[in-house]
Amino acid sequence: METNEIIYCLKKIVKPYVQNDLAFQDFNIKTDFTRDLEINSAHLVDIVLDVEDEFNIAIDNQAMENMMTVGDAVKIIKKKQVNHDR
Repeated sequence: METNEIIYCLKKIVKPYVQNDLAFQDFNIKTDFTRDLEINSAHLVDIVLDVEDEFNIAIDNQAMENMMTVGDAVKIIKKKQVNHDR
């Protein structure tokens, strides 16, 4: 799956949890989930669960802790998909 496709899917997943609509309009690879979008930690867990369902992957605690930006999420998703396809 291409980066742009993953970002598009992430944007749909994240939208219900966003507290800063202005920052959401500029959703990109550098967007920080907590700092820019003001998503709280409880909702980050919901997002991780939604990402796991959407991409049919499992995200461990260490990967979840490293998922601070959209770019981080893209890297984790791509890595997990490659490992899942093996």
